[in-house]
Amino acid sequence: PGWLLSPAGRPYLDSILHKNQRRAFGLLERPALPPALAVPTVTYKLFLAGRSGVGKTALVAWLGGTPAPPAHHETLGIEATTLFWPAKPRASGRPVLFQLHLWD
Repeated sequence: PGWLLSPAGRPYLDSILHKNQRRAFGLLERPALPPALAVPTVTYKLFLAGRSGVGKTALVAWLGGTPAPPAHHETLGIEATTLFWPAKPRASGRPVLFQLHLWD
């Protein structure tokens, strides 16, 4: 569970942070890792649907490390957010980089 804060996992965490805040990546961007730390990327697309005002946009903001909007406003259309998260699954023991496309 504490792999990201360990010396082995810290370079992966540093690749997604900027000034101790989660870095926002564009649709075609990805974290820059040195060749020695290159890992496979596992991509998931998550579509959030539900009633208006239940907190879908706030959840995406929280996962992305950005402040949630202080006042409720309806999201028009679909708002896409790309998040990266390094992990080391117990089964394989090798680091991977999860790329999450959140559609709100």
